[in-house]
Amino acid sequence: MLINKRILYVGAGSMAEGMIAGMNGCDSLHNVQIYVTNRTNSERLYELQERYTITGIPQAEVNWGSMDVIILAMKPKDITAALIDLKDKVQERQLVISVAAGIQNEQIEHYLPENQPVVRIMPNTSSTIGESATAIAPGTHVSADQLTLISELVNTFGESFVIAEEQMDVFTGMAGSGPAYFYKLMEHFEETGVAAGIDRETARKIGTQTMLGAARMLVETEEEPAILRKKVTSPNGTTAAGLEALNDAGAGEAMTKAILSAAERSNEISEELKKQLLTR
Repeated sequence: MLINKRILYVGAGSMAEGMIAGMNGCDSLHNVQIYVTNRTNSERLYELQERYTITGIPQAEVNWGSMDVIILAMKPKDITAALIDLKDKVQERQLVISVAAGIQNEQIEHYLPENQPVVRIMPNTSSTIGESATAIAPGTHVSADQLTLISELVNTFGESFVIAEEQMDVFTGMAGSGPAYFYKLMEHFEETGVAAGIDRETARKIGTQTMLGAARMLVETEEEPAILRKKVTSPNGTTAAGLEALNDAGAGEAMTKAILSAAERSNEISEELKKQLLTR
């Protein structure tokens, strides 16, 4: 469904670049189909155009009616001005996708024409290498065909998961913030190895390959994590001792708290923005 579809990013920051980088060179979407614009920074548009062989275009020169998908990739604080400007330019057949954290579909629909198909997505930073876990929460007026198109688009930079919008906060805690949890774990892997006399680069590679291998086992075997854990845990063995130490230190509870704390903060931000947007 992506054949000949024109994709316009409104906003040229790090989130837009991460998705563009992931899309770059994929089989189902050609670079000539991707456009990016912003309000003032033409140098940034030129930079992205040169780096990814896409089309950077000043906002005043955008042919809005020629676009099939419009991706709102600006910071949440800038979305009100963008929506007010977009209202008289967007057409009902066009999909409007928002990656602005905390901005709900109804808030976007509030500013756009009636029946406008709006979708909220939440990628993570792994989109840069085409490995994002991305949530898709469709708005009120999105058809089944449009949802399929969105899924195909998102799958160009990772894997998509269609969820209810009320689940977006916990998804943010799991996948949006999740890479940071693993990077934090990697820091401990690395520092422990270094303390034991392993050089830092080797310690980092050991931890990275261990996590990569474990992730691939989950993907390729499709077995439950608990089953795979039991398979590598011999009674009274080294793994059992390590797991006991993790349990004693409250590692599982800490991970749950991390996810729920991030989800709670996501909800707080969403409510704050909702009050700001719907009162303007």
